[in-house]
This record gives sequence, structure tokens and C-alpha cells, in this order.
Amino acid sequence: MNRIDPRSIYALWLRDVKRFLRTPSRIIGSIALPLLFLLFLGTGFSGAAIPGLPEDVDYLQFLVPGMVGFTMLFGASFAGMSILSDQEVGFLKEILVAPVSRTSIVLGRIAGGSTTALVQAVLILVLAIPLGFRPVSLLSLPLAAAFLVGIAITFVGFGIALASQFSDTEGFGLIVNFVIFPLFFLSGAMFPIDSLPEVIQPLAYLNPLTYGVDGLRAVLVGTAARSVAIDAGALLVSSVVMVQLGAALFERVESV
Repeated sequence: MNRIDPRSIYALWLRDVKRFLRTPSRIIGSIALPLLFLLFLGTGFSGAAIPGLPEDVDYLQFLVPGMVGFTMLFGASFAGMSILSDQEVGFLKEILVAPVSRTSIVLGRIAGGSTTALVQAVLILVLAIPLGFRPVSLLSLPLAAAFLVGIAITFVGFGIALASQFSDTEGFGLIVNFVIFPLFFLSGAMFPIDSLPEVIQPLAYLNPLTYGVDGLRAVLVGTAARSVAIDAGALLVSSVVMVQLGAALFERVESV
């Protein structure tokens, strides 16, 4: 059965959103680290001469899109954890044997994980305003939302693909943490990619988060290393690839 069922997608989305909103500790934990980065690095290096940073851009302005991207990466990637949690309590088995296509299940998970990741990112963006962050224009917010959605879909797909290869949350948590932080540091979230050693710069350009963060900077701050079109195109390709990969690997998950 490959038919996409909107009702099943909605049911899974609603379940993920309700579960997220009913666990305040998860919300606080997801934004605590990015907020600490903003408080200590953003304010501590405000006005400092950062190599590769445009002279007319304050470091806090530069850092906020990076922290928003990091929040999206962290929240979306850990969406795969819910699959393993459902597997442990038996809920995953129930939906796998139900007359619902695997594609619908994956799309519902992606919708739910993307929504919760977006909530976390918006919270960081709002909390950055009292610290001094100002977007270049309110008209840029819809474009920023589009980049956030692209980042969310990419890394929820990644989280699902990764979770499909594990049977326990402990192993998944270790591996996803091992992957997340290199992606974060190679994305230019905290400093320009040109500051990285030349030998690892090619890895940064293979990182989808690099284009998401750069796109957010372009629309929110008005400075970017590449054009918005290149960033958007790269993120679109990565989101399609990761969704396809996540769906393909999830097809192999056993229902028994």
C-alpha cells in the first residue's frame, strides 16, 4: 500500500505536537544550549574583530541565525528518537500493521518533527531580541520561515533514516550526538567558513546546514557568503534527498 493518507499524516503530526507541548522539560532543554551560546558568546564578543566577519555586522547579529540553525538541527535530528520510543512501548508495531502506507507514516513523522523544531527555533529567535538582535526587515521573516522549513525537513529525514538503523534509544542518542556537533561546527554557525582550515572547508560545503545558516543570515541580517538562490537550491535538494532516504530506510523497519 503506497497511497498517501492525509488523515494518518495529520494524526501522527498531532500526536507529536501534543507530546512535545506536554513536556516542558524537552522544550527548555532544546533551547538551553543555544541560548547559553547567545548569552556568553554573542554578548561577550559583541564589537570584537572576528576574522572574516563583515565590519558592519555585529557578532551577535552574525551568531543568532547560526544558533537558530543549530536549534533546528538538534530538534529535527532527535525527532528520530520518537520512533525508537514508540518501538519500545509497542506503538510503532501498531501503526506498522495498520492499513496505512509507510510513506504516510514517514510524512506524518516529518510533519510532526518539523513543527516541533520550528517552535524551538522561533523561541530562540524571540529570546534573541532582548539581547539586541534585530532582523533587517519584518518582510524577511517569511523567507526565513522557508529556510527553517527546509532545514527541518532535511534533518527530520536524516533523523528518521538514522533511527531506522537502531533498535534502542541509547545507541541512537550516542551516534546522533556524534554527528550533530561536527555538522554544527562545519556550518559556519559560529564563525565564517573561511576561518576553517582549508583541508576541511570542502566538508563544510557538503553540509546542508551550511546553506541553511547562510540563507538565514542573508534574509535576517543582510549578509551572506552565497546568493539566496544557491542556498535555497542546495537546501531544497538536501531536503528531497533526506526525505527519500528516510522513507527508503523506514520501509525496512520490521513490524514484528
